[in-house]
Amino acid sequence: MKRKQLLTGLLMLLVVFVHAESPLDPVDKTVDDEVNLREVEISASRTQTRMKELPASVTVVAAGALEKNEISTLNNVSAMIPNFFMPDYGTKLTSPVYIRGIGSRINSPSVGMYVDNVPYFEKSSFDFDFFDVQKIEVLRGPQGTLFGRNSMGGVISITSKSPFDVQGTHAQLSAGNYGMYRLNVGHYGTITDQLGYSISANYIHQDGYYTNVTRNEQADSLRSIGLRFKLVYLMNDRWTLNFSSSVEHSDQSGYPYAPYNKTTQTIGDVEYDAKSGYQRLLLSNALNINYKGEGWQATNTLSYQFLDDNQQLDQDFSPASIYFAGQLQKQHNFANELIVRAANDKRYQWLTGMFLFGQSGRNTVVVDDYTKQLWYQKDYLPETQGAALFHQSVYKLFPKLTLTGGIRFDYEQTKMGYTYIATRAAATVASTDTVYPYLSDAVILPKVALSYELTPDLQAYGSYSTGYKPGGFNSTFELPEHLMFKKEISYNYEVGLKSTFLRYLFADLSLFYTDLKNQQIYRTVPSGRGSYLDNSGLSNNKGVELSVQNSSFHGFEAMIAYGYTHSKILEYVQNAQLNYNNSFTPYIPRHTLAVQASQTFHLHHSRLIDRIKLNVLYSETGELYWNLANTLKEEKYGLLSAKVMVSRGNLQLDIWGKNLLNTQYHSFMFESGPAAFAQAGKPLQLGVNLSCKW
Repeated sequence: MKRKQLLTGLLMLLVVFVHAESPLDPVDKTVDDEVNLREVEISASRTQTRMKELPASVTVVAAGALEKNEISTLNNVSAMIPNFFMPDYGTKLTSPVYIRGIGSRINSPSVGMYVDNVPYFEKSSFDFDFFDVQKIEVLRGPQGTLFGRNSMGGVISITSKSPFDVQGTHAQLSAGNYGMYRLNVGHYGTITDQLGYSISANYIHQDGYYTNVTRNEQADSLRSIGLRFKLVYLMNDRWTLNFSSSVEHSDQSGYPYAPYNKTTQTIGDVEYDAKSGYQRLLLSNALNINYKGEGWQATNTLSYQFLDDNQQLDQDFSPASIYFAGQLQKQHNFANELIVRAANDKRYQWLTGMFLFGQSGRNTVVVDDYTKQLWYQKDYLPETQGAALFHQSVYKLFPKLTLTGGIRFDYEQTKMGYTYIATRAAATVASTDTVYPYLSDAVILPKVALSYELTPDLQAYGSYSTGYKPGGFNSTFELPEHLMFKKEISYNYEVGLKSTFLRYLFADLSLFYTDLKNQQIYRTVPSGRGSYLDNSGLSNNKGVELSVQNSSFHGFEAMIAYGYTHSKILEYVQNAQLNYNNSFTPYIPRHTLAVQASQTFHLHHSRLIDRIKLNVLYSETGELYWNLANTLKEEKYGLLSAKVMVSRGNLQLDIWGKNLLNTQYHSFMFESGPAAFAQAGKPLQLGVNLSCKW
């Protein structure tokens, strides 16, 4: 009841703001559009298509929205984007993303992510600190034709600021409860009219929200530092060169998992005895070369990413010394993508591309089973190479009817070396050195879409697309049949409407239906000490999405985003005792909702303050299930955040709060044998920012 009353109050507040004149600014009628909703181009579409004309569901979160909603990581945008869910638990390693019921808890992600055109192949790199970000674009639904592997759920594209769009220097110092401190500085400049550069740095310190009572220390402290450099060279009217480089190092204690009582549905204290945590070094580099010809354009992006991390985990989560596991990973990712496309206003538009990539590395798992006096180490040496050719054509059949068709051929090959050594009571008991046979996947991914302009401000579309996620090797398995898992295929159908009203209001409505074959399902090994991927038979997702937002109107901005997903596993019988037919897919919220409103007041006659901006965000998530048996359930919960921004000249002071109602919820829950564990959601957070630009 309280959540309904709160939502009703927020909606009434939106109406009041829309119809009321600002008492502090009765004269100013200017429009300060953060994003021109009619004309904004979606760079993630690869075709620079305008948002209202793209036959797909897309959400853009611009720099201003990141600032006013105090968004500092990708999981902060959960629920703000319809049917987008990224739980915040464990450490930066545990960062799965779910869109429209599609996602993966372990191994490769089911949602693609690009940062300044650099593909992020592993979900363990998804959770990084935002700074210097210009915008986030999220394409929902399979994007296999243009992006290939691991884009079954959609694609996230993050773009950093360009020195030709932003000039000068900025600095921000933040402080908050639970020992939070953050410093962000950046400089954007030009050496000549053709050569620009930017350099920025970010530091975060967090004491943590949860106390490990056994060790008498915080279970989730964090220290992170990041640097980013960008160089843009406008060589001439035809050639443009972009180079970007970023590095982030984070060190955190982690896994504040506490015992969960299934009967009373209560959570206990964090109480494991061995120090656990996660350290990560993430390095990304990209060289982008763009050439503009007569009526066509070519872009080549060469990228390299290096990931080096170390996870230490007290896997029994108890005060006793029973089971401890360490996982170390070094990974090298190379990719090169060449795209040639039409660049004119003709009736027929086209795009052709080629994508090459390679991954190699070493994953080491070290385990101490204290009760058995057993120690063992497993080393995995995976190597994956792949290539793809793709094409998309867009043809205007009639002035108001447009046909889009695309096809992609994707091929990849994986091999894995494996070594195993074990000792019991310091004596060697086992040793293995194996090279597993090659796995290969070759798929053809088609796409077709029709869009029709009902009126200049109303667009309807329908589409069919195919997505896939490659198969591979499990790094943890106890039975031979669990060594490998098969590729997952999705077939997606979508219809939608996009409308612009009176220049200020943009609405996006979509209905989707997805069939999945061989869905990759997260499972725990029989001993409960580890996890692997298995394949179900058939699964099905269907739902609806609605988003409405306005351009600035008398300083007022608002947004409503709602998503509904009905996600079920139709066929999955593992054995006579484990039948999961017609179970709801775990980790998928049935509903996501966000209501946001902000009002800017300009104080023209004040000598102390130039502008005040007030922002309120209410987000709601759930219900969802945490396990295949659907016995662990998270009820729907809502979080309220607010921010006040006061500026004078180049100075700005922010006061912000998150989870202002101190809502109790679980950010994660899981079973380990007969026991269950949970992580409590983050409590009430308060903080201030002081920033300066010059």
